[in-house]
Amino acid sequence: MIAKLINLQTVFSFSLFMRRILLFSLLSFLFTNLSLAQTKVIKFPALETMLQKKDGPIQVINFWATWCGPCVKELPMFEQVNTNNTNVKVTLVSLDFADKLDKVDAFIARKNMKSAVLLLDDIDYNSWIDKVEKSWEGAIPATLIYNPTNGKRVFTQHELKEGELEKLIESVQ
Repeated sequence: MIAKLINLQTVFSFSLFMRRILLFSLLSFLFTNLSLAQTKVIKFPALETMLQKKDGPIQVINFWATWCGPCVKELPMFEQVNTNNTNVKVTLVSLDFADKLDKVDAFIARKNMKSAVLLLDDIDYNSWIDKVEKSWEGAIPATLIYNPTNGKRVFTQHELKEGELEKLIESVQ
């Protein structure tokens, strides 16, 4: 009888120990994933302020979404420019819905993206599309490249091909 009690006590202690490890692991996982959140949710006025800068590096602003195949296909080109060009600032503006922020963050983590990512939480597209670019019809992917120091701008609303992004950047220098 005493042996059974000792055995039960050992099992209970071990079980309690395992539950604590499991709880610690779960909490660690949750907090680690929370700290990986890389996307800042903004409204259009914050983006508009960024578009009106008069100094600093050339700005490459790409409008994209996780559900847009052509958008996802061209992201590695933006990542490469972000990594290789210190005189260029790449900002990826997600047009996913704000309630999908966790999906966007998971996508960014899975793709190991390093560029700045903003999620534009302003679903009244007609109120701000013309403020980004008058010729923009609303299609994505869309990319605005501008040089704040000389005011040169170029805008595209199609999937960029290999080498095209670099040429567009050169055109605003």
